[in-house]
Amino acid sequence: MTAPIDSLAKVCGDVRAAGPEDGVLGAVPRLVAAPATVAEAAEVMRAAAELGLAVVPRGMETRLDWGLPPERCDLLVDTARLDRIVEHEAGDLVVKAEAGVRLGDLAAALAEHGQRLALDSPLPGATVGGTVATGSAGPLRLLYGSPRDLVIGLTIVRADGRIARSGGKVVKNVAGYDLGRLFAGSWGTLGLIVEATFRLHPMPAAAAYVSTVVPDPAAAHEAVQSVLHSPVAPSAVECAATPDGIAVGALLEGVPDGVTARSGQVNDLFGGGARVEQEPPAWWGGYPDGTTLIEITAPPTALAHADWLTGSATWSAAGRGLLGLPGDLTPERAAETLEGLRAALAPHKGGAVVRYAPEPVRDALDVWGPVPALSLMRRVKDQFDPERRLSPGRFVGGI
Repeated sequence: MTAPIDSLAKVCGDVRAAGPEDGVLGAVPRLVAAPATVAEAAEVMRAAAELGLAVVPRGMETRLDWGLPPERCDLLVDTARLDRIVEHEAGDLVVKAEAGVRLGDLAAALAEHGQRLALDSPLPGATVGGTVATGSAGPLRLLYGSPRDLVIGLTIVRADGRIARSGGKVVKNVAGYDLGRLFAGSWGTLGLIVEATFRLHPMPAAAAYVSTVVPDPAAAHEAVQSVLHSPVAPSAVECAATPDGIAVGALLEGVPDGVTARSGQVNDLFGGGARVEQEPPAWWGGYPDGTTLIEITAPPTALAHADWLTGSATWSAAGRGLLGLPGDLTPERAAETLEGLRAALAPHKGGAVVRYAPEPVRDALDVWGPVPALSLMRRVKDQFDPERRLSPGRFVGGI
């Protein structure tokens, strides 16, 4: 019988035995394949299906330690060689890029044409595929949305090796699904993302960050709401806990004269004395310190009651927060903190998800928390991956 590595080597030019450095949260695969084209990726997935291999995709590993360890990990599909910008229609504000393209490289290429993909990632090296798969977005989410809002076309390879496309120039949905929205935040459990087509925006001619510090969440809520309900049209509004209180900042973009005038308006809304800078404050858009990261979702009005916004924590006016827990926190105390946080968010119909944590802490936590749509998500999983070979166990409910 032909060995799996030999079968894969027949269809992919870069296949090797895996090592400990290829582990996914402790689950070490047997093999690593790095396809260089979409067709090669499809052949790898087809061979994996014939061999019954469990597959986990990997980009630049910026978020590979998020979520739960896979139940099985026979084959790691590395997208590093899928690194081409396939097409950039500058006149239509559209770009198609392969999954392994780094967002920083894509940004540099688009900037030459005065355009940008409005997905800001705090993690250097984040790739197109990984960003879509985790549904990640930074402060610009407030105005531009997340990957599910900016992806207008997607090419994926299904569990059986078939290529499927939707949106973009090829309007062909699979079994009635909008792949762009379905795969954004799917964590590699539905298929291998190989290409994404995005809607772009012009680069602003000028930008300014206007920030101030307020004493507590209630005051931060008032400051944020004053900006959101004003005509200044911010691109992002962020908050962060600091030793002096809660920093509140607004990003304003546009033509220079307009940005200057609107900066003055935000300064007035903040009560005067705000800082106006061309570069973002040090706390802007990053992940808070800590060995455990909890992502919080809640309506913007929940900020007024955000007692957790202290120590190492941030909040976005788009309704997303991040809380970092220190490394010396015991698993039991971390579990109590998470439980208390979810209880506090429940009246606001919010939730909290553990993005990463040390293994002893992760094992003590309900990482995903309650998921009302779990039964529907399982049915979708059954449609795309009936044999449960794609990142099994990585997502909610063991999907």
